[in-house]
Amino acid sequence: MANEVRIDKWMWAVRIFKSRTIAVEACKKNRVMINNVNVKASRMIKIGDIIQVRKPPITYSFKVIQLTEKRMGAKLVPEFMENVTTPEQYEILELTKINGFIDRAKGTGRPTKKDRRNMDDFTQPGYVDDFDFDFGFNDEDDNDGND
Repeated sequence: MANEVRIDKWMWAVRIFKSRTIAVEACKKNRVMINNVNVKASRMIKIGDIIQVRKPPITYSFKVIQLTEKRMGAKLVPEFMENVTTPEQYEILELTKINGFIDRAKGTGRPTKKDRRNMDDFTQPGYVDDFDFDFGFNDEDDNDGND
């Protein structure tokens, strides 16, 4: 096996990206770094390199253990790379999962039926319909002439 492999081929082979085209696009968008330096898809990597892949909202870090250009099964991936992503990054991921549906950004499309019902319940409280507004005042009592 060669001492160096293109980074886009390696990331595709170890299943970081589903296709090599997506790996190349990630490099073009400056989402792939080695030692905090953005790299091109043609950059050659060596054993021991730490690769950082930014998949918003977090940045994953992988250590190269072995090199390969051929796609492999998911069970073989741990032999070729080690996930060294910090726990803080995973905490950020959990927080975004929790907060994902609370803030609805403008332009994200139509709300679902459940979202609409929740908004209706929030803006139109149901107790208004059940309240009896008859306070017992009669207009006839006010005009009896006993002023």
